[in-house]
Amino acid sequence: MRVFADRLLGIMEKNTRDIAVNWAKDVMKNPKTPSFHSMTQEQCINYAIDFYKNFINIYFESRPYPKQEAYFSSYAERRYREGIPLHEAIYALIMMRRHLWLYAEMQAIFMSPMDQYQAVETLTKTIRLFDSGIYTITKRYQELAAQAG
Repeated sequence: MRVFADRLLGIMEKNTRDIAVNWAKDVMKNPKTPSFHSMTQEQCINYAIDFYKNFINIYFESRPYPKQEAYFSSYAERRYREGIPLHEAIYALIMMRRHLWLYAEMQAIFMSPMDQYQAVETLTKTIRLFDSGIYTITKRYQELAAQAG
């Protein structure tokens, strides 16, 4: 799995801006993310670049969850301060995950049956990190709302 993950995240690292640009275009027009529609494309691109760079660092940690919790708490605080509703902040994150995998598919890195098996393993870990991140974001939004209320 490590070899495949290295390839996937290597592609992600080399093409972070391209992936971020594609995400920004989608998030700025998606009806489920209206808070992003008034942002500049560069703001959205920077959100995605920040996310993808941090995700790469978190992914290869032997114990990723402390770093993951810190990063996603920070993500939640920034989106909360910007006035982005929780459901939009989470959906934007889901779109980032989707764009990562769409880009990987376009690069045709899933060629052999072994690649496909390793892709499933890598996708499983990616989903676990995202799911844990969504939990952290939701928890932090609730804490921030309670403090403000």
